Amino acid sequence: MASVAIITARGGSKRIPRKNIKEFCGKPIIAYSIEAALGSGIFDEVMVSTDDEEIAEIARKCGANVPFMRSEKTANDFATTADVLSEVFEKYEEMGKTFDYACCVYPTAPFVTAQKLKTAMEKLQSEGGDSAMPVVKFSFPPQRCLVINNGSLEYKWPENMNKRSQDLEPFYHDCGQFYAFKVDSFRKSGQVISGKVIPIITPDTEVQDIDEMTDWEIAELKYKLMK
Repeated sequence: MASVAIITARGGSKRIPRKNIKEFCGKPIIAYSIEAALGSGIFDEVMVSTDDEEIAEIARKCGANVPFMRSEKTANDFATTADVLSEVFEKYEEMGKTFDYACCVYPTAPFVTAQKLKTAMEKLQSEGGDSAMPVVKFSFPPQRCLVINNGSLEYKWPENMNKRSQDLEPFYHDCGQFYAFKVDSFRKSGQVISGKVIPIITPDTEVQDIDEMTDWEIAELKYKLMK
């Protein structure tokens, strides 16, 4: 069964300029995603979808393929990840290539490792999933959250006020690092995450959204800790 790793890296980034190729702990941040995908040894193709020639050149130097450039339609602020992936599969089909499994890896995900990708792809297949994604447990139980009502703090769910954390159901959220999936399931649903979703539970020390420069600095500290 053929599989492809798709690293989505458009050129536009407003909050952190040139975010996808900005240096992170000594090398362009996109290099970490490419190296993890290549190092896993499980993909028949590791490619980067981009509209930017500089990103494409760096991606090639890191060992990824850039067989075609992203269209203007899927490079704007309103294009979804699903739109980008659909275009990638259509372009490959025009080249006579099809894939059974795929993994969409974000270009600003330095905590992704070859082993994590390998684990996700193996669990996806062995557990009969349609998709798999890394998730992290909320550090504080959301069931004990507070809201502001008429200027006063109050518990959203008072019945949970005195419950122990360990007695509350753990809640998880998306790590925003990668998504593994069956291509057929994606084409049928139009959703990257659909059907039976296999969780890849990840420690919070290896998760960091990178939207602002403060996030970037925290991510570098966490990365050094992970290493």
